[in-house]
Amino acid sequence: MSGTGRKVPHTARIAEFPETAAEQARWWEGHILEVLHGLPLDASEGAVPRPEFDPRRTSLAERERAKAAEVTAAGHPVTASGIKQRRQRYQRDGLVGLADGRSAKQMPPFGMVDAVVVEAMRQAIGETAEDSSKTIGFIVWRAKEILAGQEKAADVEVPSRATLYRLYSKLATGTHATGSARTRRSVNARPLGPFGELPASAPGELMQIDSTPLDVLVRLDDGIAEKVELTAMVDIATRSITAAVLRPTTKSADASALLARSVTPEVMRPGWSEALLMSRSVLPHRRLLSMDERLEHATARPVIVPETIVCDHGKVFISNNFRASCRYLGINLQPAHKATPTDKGTIEKTLGSVATLFTQFVAGYTGSTADRRGRKLEDGPLWSLPELQGLLDEWIIAVWQTRPHDGLRDPQAPKRAFSPNEKYATLVESCGYVPIPLNGEDFIELLPERWQAINAYGIRIKHRTYDDVELGPLRRQHSGVAEKKGLWEIHYDPYDISRIWVRDRQGDRWITVFWKHLRRVGVPFGELAWDHACEQVPGGTEEQIADAAAALLRRAHAGPAPEKGPAAKRSRRVAARTRATTPDRPIPDTPAAEPTPDEEPDTELAKVIPLGLFDPLANPWRRP
Repeated sequence: MSGTGRKVPHTARIAEFPETAAEQARWWEGHILEVLHGLPLDASEGAVPRPEFDPRRTSLAERERAKAAEVTAAGHPVTASGIKQRRQRYQRDGLVGLADGRSAKQMPPFGMVDAVVVEAMRQAIGETAEDSSKTIGFIVWRAKEILAGQEKAADVEVPSRATLYRLYSKLATGTHATGSARTRRSVNARPLGPFGELPASAPGELMQIDSTPLDVLVRLDDGIAEKVELTAMVDIATRSITAAVLRPTTKSADASALLARSVTPEVMRPGWSEALLMSRSVLPHRRLLSMDERLEHATARPVIVPETIVCDHGKVFISNNFRASCRYLGINLQPAHKATPTDKGTIEKTLGSVATLFTQFVAGYTGSTADRRGRKLEDGPLWSLPELQGLLDEWIIAVWQTRPHDGLRDPQAPKRAFSPNEKYATLVESCGYVPIPLNGEDFIELLPERWQAINAYGIRIKHRTYDDVELGPLRRQHSGVAEKKGLWEIHYDPYDISRIWVRDRQGDRWITVFWKHLRRVGVPFGELAWDHACEQVPGGTEEQIADAAAALLRRAHAGPAPEKGPAAKRSRRVAARTRATTPDRPIPDTPAAEPTPDEEPDTELAKVIPLGLFDPLANPWRRP
């Protein structure tokens, strides 16, 4: 077949013409078809051509002359050559060739506005990408300023205000130039190419982690209502949320704890329905149980060991602690490009889905922005942080893991959507990979580390002394690590300073060492409360600092203190944040010191002895 063959006409282009022109083209189509084939468009089945239009008896030129005479007699004057031209256009362009081309003329995209003005408006809109949101009037003014500073625009007439507003409406479509600054930055960060993601065919092959403020007020302590941060990790292959942690402020230890929760079974908790058991789900419980007996009472949440984790450049995820935890577990940590949220779009969408499907149903929901927030939410019923964490864990198992996900559709049957648990069970059967959970000591390995000497009095960290009988053989001894000058490896929990763990390299074990003054304070507290107490008692002894921290927590637990000012508010806020990361424990009451009956308050005033005046001209050696 030669390259000059006929093309399929663009019949859909008839929609570009006005309705009158389209109807006229269809009217001409019936006549042209009769010239070509002998029968009109609406001919019934079994109809025969009229003698003057029968292709077997007449030539094409004769049929064109006959059609011209017929149409002229009907009140539409046309010559035979006019019929021939319409017939040729119809054979070349189809129905569009019969329409009046003058009625479908397209105007330039920006009308009669000069290209220099269009470019200035584009520049003015582009400058709003990283700036605060402004009005259309400002952008129009900025476009005029840009034109005034260009030499090539000296002879260009500036359009009217209405024309510039219409030009802005065309150029600003989809840019959110005058809308939300957060949405505008997100739109500006989108890649120019098509969206896509790396394929993942096995659980844990590719995972993503991120943190975001949770739009829920949490009752951290009496009178303290604050938002918390949600740190979560999602598996790309199954869309499973393997772990989620709520904290007042996310730290590297929280990200490391997230890894531990991802590779550890979630055990049933009191009050949870037995329908959440793994044995009652679609997960292959029997096969997994043969490899780990702890799954006997586990919930229906997959245990997934990550191979690669994609994260952003937040300090939490690029910290030495989190990197060390990933290296310990053999995980490849892959930071995304800076200011490119599309590199980890799955976790971004997942965190947004948590807000849509869970957060808005929780008491104390604040909305994503200030203009969406209700009134007096602090006075309403609010969940505590441990209670909200339990609700979130239960929701992930009961709702998220069993809900059909739009990103888990069967390629062979697109109408069939899998749930994360169903997809996990399918991939485990196909790829033959079953992760093995870590043991209990691995939690200690994931905690932050530091290197300290073990002295005769124990170990001192930030004015706190830790000591235990088991440290006896290790006191004032060399650890054997020459690179650390004989110091000992110590792991600690920033949210509970009641104990630390010392690695005994000789016995290949961890020694749990408690704080020396643990019994002095009834509630465990973290580094935040300790540092704040140190500020309140500068240069104080260890016992004084412990008493100050205990008093701080006791005041916060008892309710708002009568003291006023920013210092008092900060003390209660620090105490509330600390209590939110530690389990509640009873606070021992300290007996108040009461005066004895023999003690009487002094009411007699003492004699006032006036001081003499200093005379600079007097002899200092002369006695008065």
